[in-house]
Amino acid sequence: MDLNFLFSLLLIAPCFLLTFHANAEITSTYIIHMNKSLFPQIFTTHHDWFESTVHSLKSKTLAFDDHGHGHDQDQSSKKSMKTLVYTYDNAMYGFSAVLSSKELESLKNIDGFVAAYQDRTVTVDTTHTYEFLNLDSPSGLWHASNFGEDIIVGVIDSGVWPESKSFRDDGMTKKIPSKWKGTCEIGQEFNASMCNFKLIGARYFNKGVIASNPNVTILMNSARDFRGHGTHTSSTVAGNYVKGASYFGYAKGVARGIAPKARLAMYKTIWAEGRLASDVLAGMDQAIVDGVDVISISMGFDGAPLYEDPIAIASFAAMEKGIVVSSSAGNAGPDLGTLHNGIPWLITVAAGTVDRTFGTLVLGNGQNIIGWTLFPANAIVENLPLVYNKTLSSCNSEKLLSQVDKQVVLFCDDESTTNSTSVFHQINTVAETNVLGAVFVSENPKLIDLANIYSPIIVIKPKDAESVINYAKSHQNPTASIRFQETYVGIKPAPTAAEYSSRGPSHSLPWILKPDIMAPGSRILAAYVPRKASGRIGSNVFLSSDYNFMSGTSMACPHVSGVVALLKSAHPQWSAAAIRSALITTANPMDNTQSPIKDNGYPTQQASPLAIGAGEIDPNRAMNPGLIYDVTPQDYVNLLCGSNFTKNQILTITRSSSYDCENPSLDLNYPSFIAFYSNKTRSMVHKFKRTVTNVGDGAATYKAKVTHPKGCLVTVSPDILSFSYRNEKQSYYIVIKCVMYKKENVSSGDLVWAEDGGTHTVRSPIVVAPSGIV
Repeated sequence: MDLNFLFSLLLIAPCFLLTFHANAEITSTYIIHMNKSLFPQIFTTHHDWFESTVHSLKSKTLAFDDHGHGHDQDQSSKKSMKTLVYTYDNAMYGFSAVLSSKELESLKNIDGFVAAYQDRTVTVDTTHTYEFLNLDSPSGLWHASNFGEDIIVGVIDSGVWPESKSFRDDGMTKKIPSKWKGTCEIGQEFNASMCNFKLIGARYFNKGVIASNPNVTILMNSARDFRGHGTHTSSTVAGNYVKGASYFGYAKGVARGIAPKARLAMYKTIWAEGRLASDVLAGMDQAIVDGVDVISISMGFDGAPLYEDPIAIASFAAMEKGIVVSSSAGNAGPDLGTLHNGIPWLITVAAGTVDRTFGTLVLGNGQNIIGWTLFPANAIVENLPLVYNKTLSSCNSEKLLSQVDKQVVLFCDDESTTNSTSVFHQINTVAETNVLGAVFVSENPKLIDLANIYSPIIVIKPKDAESVINYAKSHQNPTASIRFQETYVGIKPAPTAAEYSSRGPSHSLPWILKPDIMAPGSRILAAYVPRKASGRIGSNVFLSSDYNFMSGTSMACPHVSGVVALLKSAHPQWSAAAIRSALITTANPMDNTQSPIKDNGYPTQQASPLAIGAGEIDPNRAMNPGLIYDVTPQDYVNLLCGSNFTKNQILTITRSSSYDCENPSLDLNYPSFIAFYSNKTRSMVHKFKRTVTNVGDGAATYKAKVTHPKGCLVTVSPDILSFSYRNEKQSYYIVIKCVMYKKENVSSGDLVWAEDGGTHTVRSPIVVAPSGIV
């Protein structure tokens, strides 16, 4: 090799490596908050300002990286356009962009910069319920609100399947409200004609996903649903009437949403290729612009502080405009402190069970035992030999079970008595044997609320197992039949707190009791995507259905969103806080046996408000709550100030410098109470002030009734509130004094304002907890 050539290579190599390093610097998508009050007047729009800002950053970087080799202005402009992801002007004020660490540091020196943080991933919280909630009462909220007519609900989710019968516009008025500014965005397998007077808008947002992975191929680049989640939640909120809806014959009847005459708008922000904050923020930003009345969002950001949580930031802007945001608490229960969306200015919804089950076990002696199954076919399991054998009944050995005749119904022992063999292992083991039927004994909430059934089996409760065993032992030739595709309602006790539902307290602001309320979330039947399997037989037969059961706080949230739509229609003048207050103070803490709601996560205990908030939502009572606890935007800012948020952290949430920190306070006018005691002293004295507004018909007097949390004394002053006229306000103080014993942990009670000689009772839960659980 020529030595001169080799020497030349050695000289230019360091320059090549330096240039390569500069150009290959790692970039990320950042969400950047800007100060609106510092908007430069030389720009026409905020978009121009943000685009110019990114352009100037890229120009500086290109000049440095290219060492004077002269990228022209046009190339630099293309680079800035490519890296500016979204601009935001409603849900927040700022933009998202793909930046290097050097560009981010340069950005922090620009006038108007407030805060920046990296894009993050969102967690998705994945027919009969309207009767369970008593909405069909002739004097109830349905009729008072005309079924939510002309209220617009924006759903932030995975898209919609527009062909579903739930989104037909039969019976809808043929005039879309004039406030609506949205559109039906054309995309892959989605054209404008797919929207109608029910589904009035559909948009999609995936620039964040693409920015995070520029080489990604979006499989369904439109508002069309790819996973079923968005179709399910939106039809739960406001689906139209559909006769004969069912899941393979289960829960057959007329499907309808909670607010069947409300309008729907879908904002698709969840993708198979990613779920990013920048896209969620863009969807909520657009929903506010479009003129929705309610935002339903069944997802959350785990571990994000409020000032970096897109849902917290966007919902503050929505609240200012009177838009009510309903959100899911998360599916990370039953441990305490697992909740997301613990945001004071929105509604946080926990999930509960419903009073419904499916299937019957029929013994040869004529005894019928109601059980649980969702095998997706009408299998024939009729008068087959019932096999109960202690050697086999643990049902955990394929080798042993292979010796069993296949033409039988096999009885498997309670999972709690089989040396920790889980019922899931039992079911999978038995499925491999191909017996014609099997009976399992379990009350495992993960099975009843979440599992799918792929073989012809039925699950019965432990209390019913003894009669089956006795029958099998006492008869020479015992037989059994399993009836599939049967539905039973009125099952007791119900509701119960779902085991998976995330619990409070909120990490964001523990001084506000979250969740707010509970709504049906387990085994909810709603519209689904027919291209995705919703049932299975064996290991290789996959079945589709237009309607599917799904469970999660994702399913509970749209129930509340639908009730909010009804309340918005019945009380258009109420603020978002007033609507939330009405829902909380009228919620029911009792089940259908008139006992306190039980907790499936801790079966021997009654559910704490940290699991269910104030209790199960009661739409009809919420229509006429008697008193409400209202909150202004400045009140929320006072809470942030009292929580020692910095000026810039508050600005990222409020987008405006018009709020002040003159009255910082942790005592928000919230319709519930939570106080923390020291783990060292195990004692506490906490004083709250509350102001209530009389929204009854006129003059009224209310008396305070207290259920004291264990170890505590609660005093209310004054304990009588007398109102002379509608919309009058009265204030009171509540003092909680506690000395907690070592074995106590979380204790709860309530304050009820009962109308003297009237019908209203206004209930607020009280929780006392050790400071260490947050």
